[in-house]
Amino acid sequence: MQMPAPVELPFTHKPGRRERHLRRRHGNPLFAWPPEDVAPERLLEAQRLDHEEMEAFRESFRDLVQRAIDLPPDAGSEPLLALKADLERHYEQACGLPEDQSEPKAALAKLIDVIMRTLRRHTGEDSLAQQELADEATARDIHFRLLAQPLVADLLHPDSPIAPQALTPSLLAASDAEFAAACGLFAGPQLVVIVDEADALTARLAGLGVDISHLAGRIDQLRQAAGAAYGH
Repeated sequence: MQMPAPVELPFTHKPGRRERHLRRRHGNPLFAWPPEDVAPERLLEAQRLDHEEMEAFRESFRDLVQRAIDLPPDAGSEPLLALKADLERHYEQACGLPEDQSEPKAALAKLIDVIMRTLRRHTGEDSLAQQELADEATARDIHFRLLAQPLVADLLHPDSPIAPQALTPSLLAASDAEFAAACGLFAGPQLVVIVDEADALTARLAGLGVDISHLAGRIDQLRQAAGAAYGH
């Protein structure tokens, strides 16, 4: 079935999380049939909210950097850990913001690294504490790499724009890199549910005459990931 082209909308080049999800949904039969165009006023509202969040982040980021600068050299582990947690939270938030956030993300990562080095010095010869910090650093590196994929950042945001019923369509519509990263977020039982939903969705669209042949490989990947999670 030949679908009408979606209405052209002024999506931005580097959108925030709200606008990103509207762009996923716009004219996409995976989310609704018949495909629904995003209303222009809804797009403008999403862009406004994303911009407001970015402006609030910039102010909070400046305050956080100043807090790091003002931290006394002999600060104990407790204030260091509290500061590190806030730095990590701001890094995660930056991944959902519009425009290019590479500079604040790099600054946050550098500050986290400084704190980690200080915490390692605090552990002295405690090999167990040293290993725990090393494991934490490895886990954080993996987490930050995953957050580089917009779909992952949107799924993990505390106020995710992706409702549960939009999860499977979002995965099916994702880029290869987003899809590969996002699949790692789910355990075996969740992947089984996603596969069932994907099968039902594509069968329904096929029954309506929609060409979903390009999704066969993606669903096979989901099925393989679900099987791997169970050791099959």
